[in-house]
Amino acid sequence: MEKSIFASSIFISCFILLQLRGSIAALTDGFTAQDFTFKVQKPYDKSVDQRYTFINGVHTMWVFSNDKPASPNTNTKPRTEMRLQAKGGDYTSGVWQFEGDMYVPSGSTGVAVMQVMGGVNGGSAALQIRVYDGALKQYGSTAPTPFGPANVYNWWIHVNVIHDADKKHIQVYFDGKLSLDAPNPGTGSHYFKCGVYEQNNPSQRMESRWRNIKIWKRN
Repeated sequence: MEKSIFASSIFISCFILLQLRGSIAALTDGFTAQDFTFKVQKPYDKSVDQRYTFINGVHTMWVFSNDKPASPNTNTKPRTEMRLQAKGGDYTSGVWQFEGDMYVPSGSTGVAVMQVMGGVNGGSAALQIRVYDGALKQYGSTAPTPFGPANVYNWWIHVNVIHDADKKHIQVYFDGKLSLDAPNPGTGSHYFKCGVYEQNNPSQRMESRWRNIKIWKRN
């Protein structure tokens, strides 16, 4: 009897996992993977290896709340981010997608972990995914909203962000589940970033980890 229950549990777990993988894979149907490069933006007085590592396929980025900005000529807050660029350069039109696995260790709060750059009205970002005490917030929100998993700390989450630059619309999926489907006021030139960028009420140390990062463009 116990063996039968155990076997059934394994079967159900495998079935759910296969369904999840299928829903995630479907998000890139009709898209073509793009070659891309990246630059690590970090406190200007630190070397890259003091705020970034790439080990066993995992990009780990961290920053401290008392760190310097990315340049001595800016008053922006501390950051360590991967600034991604598709082979053809930043985009102004078309439907583009960012994909990757995200891990945020407990304690990291008051931080943006992913951005779609190119906002309006003086804003540099069309979208920010922020973490506050384990909860996710969309750019500009003032209180936790039902945006993705209730607690993102200490587990890998698959992230898909689809940006339609022509229709000015954006969708965000976590583990294949749609969490945001909204108009996007962004304009101009766009690109993706991930890592850590300090926001209000930050922890002393902020960290995020990323793996399996891809950029896609709709055919």
